[in-house]
Amino acid sequence: MIDDKWLSDVIFTTVHSGADLSRVKSTAGDFQTGALSKAVNNNEINTLTVRAWLSRAVERKSTIVFCVDLSHVANLTAAFRQHGIDARFVTSDTHAKVRLERLNAFKAGEFPVLLNCGIFTEGTDIPNIDCVLLARPTKSRNLLVQMIGRGLRNHAGKKNCHVIDMVASLETGIVTTPTLFGLDPQELVKDADATTLKELKDRKTSEREREAKASEASEISRQMTDNRMQQLTGNVTFTDYDNVNDLIEDTSGERHIRALSPFAWVQIDEDRYILSSSNGDFLTIKRCEGQVEVIFNQRLPAGLSSKSKAPYMRPRTIATADTFEGAVSAADTAAKEKFPFEIVHKNAGWRRRPATQAQVDMLNKFRGEDEKLTVETVTKGRAGDQITKLKHGARGRFGRIAALKKKVLKGEESKERWREVQKRSEIRVGPVAG
Repeated sequence: MIDDKWLSDVIFTTVHSGADLSRVKSTAGDFQTGALSKAVNNNEINTLTVRAWLSRAVERKSTIVFCVDLSHVANLTAAFRQHGIDARFVTSDTHAKVRLERLNAFKAGEFPVLLNCGIFTEGTDIPNIDCVLLARPTKSRNLLVQMIGRGLRNHAGKKNCHVIDMVASLETGIVTTPTLFGLDPQELVKDADATTLKELKDRKTSEREREAKASEASEISRQMTDNRMQQLTGNVTFTDYDNVNDLIEDTSGERHIRALSPFAWVQIDEDRYILSSSNGDFLTIKRCEGQVEVIFNQRLPAGLSSKSKAPYMRPRTIATADTFEGAVSAADTAAKEKFPFEIVHKNAGWRRRPATQAQVDMLNKFRGEDEKLTVETVTKGRAGDQITKLKHGARGRFGRIAALKKKVLKGEESKERWREVQKRSEIRVGPVAG
């Protein structure tokens, strides 16, 4: 129905809340309400829930939040308001007239967040909902589908619905949005739509098949190692950059990581990505010996940096992962803790403003007279990305690309010359005159 546009498009994000449900008993196929509330209704998890919404859905106009019970509704509403969000609630105790007034105000977009427990799981028509925040874990697949379904009505101007699932400990049998698509419930996802989740399942299956084939072919792989460098020539595909400016203006390397992350990561090299903050601190995602590392570089305090040749503390590896996606997730978690959200978010308003004169002057140092930039021709965000690339080795990368290309082309020319020599040295024998 989503594919055929009968229902709104949807994207999913799962957030591991860390709630311990091991002692929460079940009844009628789901958790006991009172015990569940004690497990998830505390300051730490409520604050995490609000921050998750601020991080992933603050731009959403109409968010409905599903809570465990009346106490959870009250405390989570208070947490939203403590963060400056106009959040209101509806419960079974809300007077019918007040409930109608709040519902109509929510439909009219007068406030962004409406909390409830057990009121809007089914049968309620609020088509303007563009975000569903699942603050209550459940074992019931039907309940999960009903809660998600509140946000799937089509509505004028609504691009999609963002479902944020606050996932608790997975050993207790909860169902999460990934399980609806046949994925492992421990698969944490960020801003993935229904098609992406289906494709993710297919990729996981294909990956397992590839791993099996790789294991069977390990001996062959070892035998081929000695020949790899010889085979490299002729199989290299280049992206042509006439100069370093072409390189830093190429944004194709950022598309993948920015599809995974809300932050403005910049590709520095084939296997290295940088996220910079305004104070000079930066995070690096780097592939290294079969793993992907997340490294934090922090500037020395002002008093120390002026006395040191190196303005940074020793780089700290803060996470490692087996997959690139896992490393991005870990790096994003660190970014939320260490950097101002509005500085590093890829859709921050400042990124669309004209570049500063200082940014333009710095970039123009590397440009010819006929290709100078002005504050009207480049945005502040794009200029910042290009400066990050320059600061972290774009000129060196361009040099390496040029050198490799020259080497490969030289090898191809040598082969061509050898073929010409062979042709010229052939002895042609024709018929012998009688």
